[in-house]
Amino acid sequence: MMNPAEILSATIHHGQEKIKRPFLEKAVLGFIGGAMISFGYLLYIRVVASVAEELGSLASLIGASVFPIGLIVILLGGGELITSNMTAVSTSLFAKKVSLSDLLKNWLIITLFNVIGAIFVAFVFGHLVGSTGTGDYKTELLRLAQAKINASWSQEFLSGIGCNWFVGLAMWMCYGAKDAAGKILAVWFPVMAFVAIGFQHSIANAFVIPAAIFENGASWLDFAHNFLFVYLGNLLGGSIFVAGFYSLGYRRQAREQEELKNQE
Repeated sequence: MMNPAEILSATIHHGQEKIKRPFLEKAVLGFIGGAMISFGYLLYIRVVASVAEELGSLASLIGASVFPIGLIVILLGGGELITSNMTAVSTSLFAKKVSLSDLLKNWLIITLFNVIGAIFVAFVFGHLVGSTGTGDYKTELLRLAQAKINASWSQEFLSGIGCNWFVGLAMWMCYGAKDAAGKILAVWFPVMAFVAIGFQHSIANAFVIPAAIFENGASWLDFAHNFLFVYLGNLLGGSIFVAGFYSLGYRRQAREQEELKNQE
């Protein structure tokens, strides 16, 4: 496992690589990222709805334990997720390795195609296949969507911060792990934690709420309101609470390590 200063340097590099991708790569990988995080939530719904009611809140923990598959696929198999980019590209910006305009272009493209990927999964694999449209699965979907929609804007915003603090840490530690098993564990526990707590992820919500819309359980206005405030919270959580704090905490050590390497 890398030390935190080494992880900072690795994250800066990854942020630069994200900026360098041409539009088509960003679009395709953004679509994959939105789809994979949605498959994770679809799995959550199917698992939680199948667990015996007698288990109570333990059902949510079981569901949270399977949700991370989406981010694991993205970080190990390939894909771009805006919540991760909020951390990685911000880290590169703070290191003055990318420009603000490059960051904003990256965020815009990845966000757009993440949402397209999420809505695609909601419609095709949720609605058309029937995975979220019948019985206990539909009940669980609508319960989740209404809980998100009925939160106040301040709850959505603060929940978004907490979510991407965990997601940013998952990405950060994944970059620091040196083998596949370490990367999986690094992603698994922080992501499981944010889901079990109930924090809100903007792209996951871009699956859940549209899936509820397709089952006549929500409106597009509900989605737009929720997405805005959760997205802003995610942005603050990733760019400040992870990228900003760790840049301040370890940039001196990272600089010293780079100087030592250059002297060797």
